[in-house]
Amino acid sequence: MKVIMTGGGTGGHIYPAIAIADKIKQEQPDAEILFVGTDHGLEKKIVPRHGYPIEFVTAEGIDRKNLLRNVNVARKLVKGKLEAKKIVERFKPDIVIGTGGYASAPVIKAGYKFGADVYIHESNAFPGLTNKVSEKYTKKVFLGFADAAKYFKQPEKHVLTGNPVRKEFFSLNKEDARKDLGISKDRFVVLAFGGSQGAGRINKAMMDVIEHYNGADGIEICLGTGSFYYEAILHELESKGIKPADNIRIKEYINDMDKYLTAADMVISRSGALTVAEVTVCGKPAVFIPSPIVTGNHQFYNAKAVADKDGAFILEEKMLSGEKISEYINMLRNDRSLLEKMSEASRKCALTDATDVIYANIEG
Repeated sequence: MKVIMTGGGTGGHIYPAIAIADKIKQEQPDAEILFVGTDHGLEKKIVPRHGYPIEFVTAEGIDRKNLLRNVNVARKLVKGKLEAKKIVERFKPDIVIGTGGYASAPVIKAGYKFGADVYIHESNAFPGLTNKVSEKYTKKVFLGFADAAKYFKQPEKHVLTGNPVRKEFFSLNKEDARKDLGISKDRFVVLAFGGSQGAGRINKAMMDVIEHYNGADGIEICLGTGSFYYEAILHELESKGIKPADNIRIKEYINDMDKYLTAADMVISRSGALTVAEVTVCGKPAVFIPSPIVTGNHQFYNAKAVADKDGAFILEEKMLSGEKISEYINMLRNDRSLLEKMSEASRKCALTDATDVIYANIEG
């Protein structure tokens, strides 16, 4: 079997593709898998780190604010189509699987014209434009959320799978994860991050949280800032005269998210589809802060699916502050019964067999 996985830009598109690829290799070790993305997305670094080859096409998203820029976007689209056609004709895939992001559009169409079986996975409750446009080229559309179905046009193709989560998230326990990360088993661990790109508002609120808990006994704060914000966060702490104590960890990017999520007692984060899937698979209570600027407000609905079952709190960005986050931290830190109830509720929200269902459908 020869498979092209295509998608990228953010971790929410890349990691589900890696999870699907890992499942295919588990079932068919001789399968050849090639990733295709752009050379300016996170996939350029993440995919090779997971042992897969990657090639690149030229692609850029539509600029809805500056329409004149779309002349250049159109030129890149033409170039990307030619590049995708060459890659597909050279690799000769049996299957092409797209997981979203504008890089996947030309590859999906080229795969369809070549005669490969084409599939897409939509992780969010409100689908991205690329996947909606690509539906007509597919054999099946895999859905992370049932609500996404109403935005597509061919229901006979739809398969509700949930969102693929890499196998590492299922194989760890808290004690081993903390040992690997050098975190004391006695500390209450708070993991905060804003997605693969980081989130300025979350980082700003977490500065107050870090200042409040810096050096405090029995608690550890781990913050993933995102590369864009990392240096600015360190500079701000320095300007305030704050030297992070040993209970504060500030990371540019959390590569070993499986270990940090497993080690955590609670999570503070955006509510992208992949984040919600990973948090619930690990059974972690969360304070979800939906991004207010995403299409269809889909992050709110992602979070609501867990909050409605008592596995998470929703904190809208307009209400976000370090003081408010500290209230949630203290609530869960001081009420072990509530923490355990939310952990169990979170875990029950997870669809844990997404890769099995996807593999069964592409193989069958």
